[in-house]
Amino acid sequence: MFSSLLLLGLFIMTTIEKTEAQIGVCYGMLGNNLPSKQEVIALFKQNNIRRMRIYGPDQQALQALRGSNIELILDVPNSDLQRLASNQGEANTWVQNNVKNYINNVKIKYIAVGNEVKPSDFFAQFLVPAMIKIQNAINAQGLASQVKVSTATFSALLNDDSFPPSKGSIRQDYKPILDPVINFLVSNRSPLLLNLYPYFAYIGNRRDIRLDYALFTAPSVVVQDAGSGLGYRNLFDAMLDTVYFALEKANGRGLEIVVSESGWPSAGGAGDVTNVNNARTYISNLIQHVKGGSPKRQGRPIETYIFAMFDENNKPGDETEKHFGLFFPNKQPKYQINFN
Repeated sequence: MFSSLLLLGLFIMTTIEKTEAQIGVCYGMLGNNLPSKQEVIALFKQNNIRRMRIYGPDQQALQALRGSNIELILDVPNSDLQRLASNQGEANTWVQNNVKNYINNVKIKYIAVGNEVKPSDFFAQFLVPAMIKIQNAINAQGLASQVKVSTATFSALLNDDSFPPSKGSIRQDYKPILDPVINFLVSNRSPLLLNLYPYFAYIGNRRDIRLDYALFTAPSVVVQDAGSGLGYRNLFDAMLDTVYFALEKANGRGLEIVVSESGWPSAGGAGDVTNVNNARTYISNLIQHVKGGSPKRQGRPIETYIFAMFDENNKPGDETEKHFGLFFPNKQPKYQINFN
């Protein structure tokens, strides 16, 4: 048993190593049975996972990251947006405590101010002011070229008629949020962070979307975009390029997208969809695929963060939300990942 588990770990390590550091993994902490922060950082290092996202400035995690050489997306939680937007001093303190105090030996790459903020959220009005104040604090510390400020959004920003990808456009109710976000990102040369889940698109429209298209296993082009002349063999590329086309129509031409979450649950839903085999297939193919770019940006690797490191038994929402992990909480790999 031990030797087979070791082999699975080596498969994961080899797979991630070959991505030339395009792949990171999101470290969610919503579980009551997860390893210590030090053990988690050690597991990242053992498996040569060189990028991480955490969803708030957890001090134990930041301490454990010291000297690890792991690049980091550090979130400002939605619950902090109002406080930081209202007072530059609060933003200065946040950056001092969570960035400046660690930057000498923690490779903080992006600050994600807010996650999946929707127009209906009461704190939506504070998103861009909080981004501006965090950016001001980063500038004051002389870190603007080292740490990029952004926000993590998701595919809900797209109009319902955003198909094929070249018809991508931003929903009218999202424009009051996203227009100033896009202007901010362009001005500061920061990427847009995008949580991108073919799984959710597939389960929301199983009538029209093929499973092989969602899992990167379609043998040929499935969607031919007459508007752009581009062909799509997988849903990930189609969803990503739809957002790129939408950004171009909103004065965001030239913006880069970092895929800040993507994954596939191994349990908790329909058994023919949420199972270990499909999760392994999706993750293995994703790791290979992002090295080559999407049809709209061929040859340009897609920096991508897998969701998530562990199953999280306290994560709210549908049961599937608890089963996205690459690893069980006991640090054993859930499934084999390889390139063959």
